[in-house]
Formats: sequence, C-alpha cells, structure tokens
Amino acid sequence: MPPYAAYGAPPFAAMISKEGPPPAAGQPFKFTVAETCDRIKEEFSYLQAQYHRDTVSLKLECEKLASEKTEMQRHYVMYYEMSMV
Repeated sequence: MPPYAAYGAPPFAAMISKEGPPPAAGQPFKFTVAETCDRIKEEFSYLQAQYHRDTVSLKLECEKLASEKTEMQRHYVMYYEMSMV
C-alpha cells in the first residue's frame, strides 16, 4: 500500500512529494504542460472514483433505511391491529 493511501491523499499530492525537496525561494516549480495535464487527469479520476464509491454506499444505506422503515411500519400496524381485538 502506498504511503499516501493510509491518509486518503490523492495521487497528485503523492506525485509532488516524489519530486524531492521544494525549490529554493524564488524558484518556481517547473512542470511541463503534459505533466500538469496528466496530474490533473489522475486527480480527477481519483476524485471521480471516490465520489462514485461514496454515492454507491449512500444509496445502499438509503435503501437499507427505507426497508427498515417499511418493516417498522408493518410491525406497528400489526401491533395496532392486535391491540384492537
């Protein structure tokens, strides 16, 4: 497992950390356009996968809660009907 995976850091941050020490004061980072585009694509893919994973888990949780609600309502009606006898 890569070191950034434990913290949930996106690949973009990990790639910057692999570049070595930051440049001295006054020296800008020197990334080519292609490198920058690749990094943006990777980070977008990472965020898209994370979003998809989160939405799927939220949908499953919502479905589970809806079925539990239906079950509780069914029990409530059953107990109500039994108490009216």
